[in-house]
Amino acid sequence: MGIAVKNIKRADRAVVDELARYGVATIHEAQGRKGLMAPRIRPIWRGAHIAGTAVTASVAPCDNWMIHVAAELIEDGDILVAAPTSYSDAGYFGDLLGTLFKARGAIGTVLDAGCRDIVDLEKMGFPVWSNAVFAQGTVKETVGDVNIPVVCGGQTVNPGDVIIADDDGVVVVRMDEAADVLAKSKAREEKEAKIRERYAKGELGLDMNNMRPALKEKGLVYVDQADL
Repeated sequence: MGIAVKNIKRADRAVVDELARYGVATIHEAQGRKGLMAPRIRPIWRGAHIAGTAVTASVAPCDNWMIHVAAELIEDGDILVAAPTSYSDAGYFGDLLGTLFKARGAIGTVLDAGCRDIVDLEKMGFPVWSNAVFAQGTVKETVGDVNIPVVCGGQTVNPGDVIIADDDGVVVVRMDEAADVLAKSKAREEKEAKIRERYAKGELGLDMNNMRPALKEKGLVYVDQADL
């Protein structure tokens, strides 16, 4: 028996849209270095950057039936987050599902499984982050669940959570923390802009952050090559 949960609560759209201004690395750092999916979850093509709300699917190995169920529950601005109940790198998602999900209002997909038809998906501008690119097909035999918590890329994703994805990977922001993380991301971006200006002038982080005393205490010694 499986369940498909309808009418889920989603993170505030205005907050999600503001989070879209920031990169995965900034948001990950701003929220205390948490929520970052494992590096095996990679974009199938470069240059995409999305922020949206999660519709989740728990799927059986080599079986994408529940992804079709999830398509019915997609709303504008959603991101499908799908994870198999045990390891699979089969091609759960391709250009046909990309066409359907785009028409339903989805802005991307995150899979802890394989993806295929990546050239066609890039041409249609539908981004996917997956653990593999693999043409292996799937079946439609096993009932799973839609819009329950899933573990994708080592991170728990609840339906309605915020997903931000770019070339650096994928980060999850809890729905009830989204506004706070937005404020912290903005502050971090402003701080980094000032640091970037100083770095562009050649100023050393060693001096900006007073690192030299700590390095000396840890035993770092500068020597001339001729003295070695």
